[in-house]
Amino acid sequence: MKNEELINILLVEDESTLAMIIKDTLEGQGFRIRLAGDGEEGLRLFTQEKPDVLVADVMMPRMDGFEMVRRIRKTDKQTPVLFLTARSGINDVVEGFELGANDYLKKPFGMQELIVRIKALLGRAIRTDDFAARQEAAYEIGSYLFTPRTQRLLHQGTETELSHRESEILRRLCEHQDQVVEMRDVLLDLWGDDSFFNQRSLHVFITKLRRKLAGDGRIRIVNVRGIGYKLIVN
Repeated sequence: MKNEELINILLVEDESTLAMIIKDTLEGQGFRIRLAGDGEEGLRLFTQEKPDVLVADVMMPRMDGFEMVRRIRKTDKQTPVLFLTARSGINDVVEGFELGANDYLKKPFGMQELIVRIKALLGRAIRTDDFAARQEAAYEIGSYLFTPRTQRLLHQGTETELSHRESEILRRLCEHQDQVVEMRDVLLDLWGDDSFFNQRSLHVFITKLRRKLAGDGRIRIVNVRGIGYKLIVN
């Protein structure tokens, strides 16, 4: 990871006034900012610039933020992505996370909160580099084989690709099999805060993981009420 004064951020935002306010604010904090006005331009600049962080609006002309990130995640699963969105429905937020977003910020937002979120994403990216060897591991979960690096589950010859969020949650459960993984720790690490809204979002992802592991009846992800979740293989 680069020193803070050399950190490159790609901002994809079609509201030009907001984009310039964000650009001026972040440049005042020592970041280098490149701007794109829609998803198509954002996709092109992402490939050219290879930024340290992508900050993107969801609703944009020509190509929306969801489609842009969907295409990016086909070849790049590591660069942190922060969505800016006026849409607050839990289904919209979950869709963004499933596509591989790392965080979201609801409009309108304060500039200081944006800066804090970006720095948190950069901190998590550094930790990911430090623990890259863990991503090389493969976990046997009953009759499933889970490979975090590729975000894939293999079961009886059939591969299932997990979203970034699903993979990170399952990796934590595998690392602490038969132990309680505290909900608050997962939320702070992957979402940035442990609000009730994010707790609901986490539960949605747990439900999705249960369905994807349903091919082996020995596997259970148990809800330890008010504390967290536990992966059990009988």
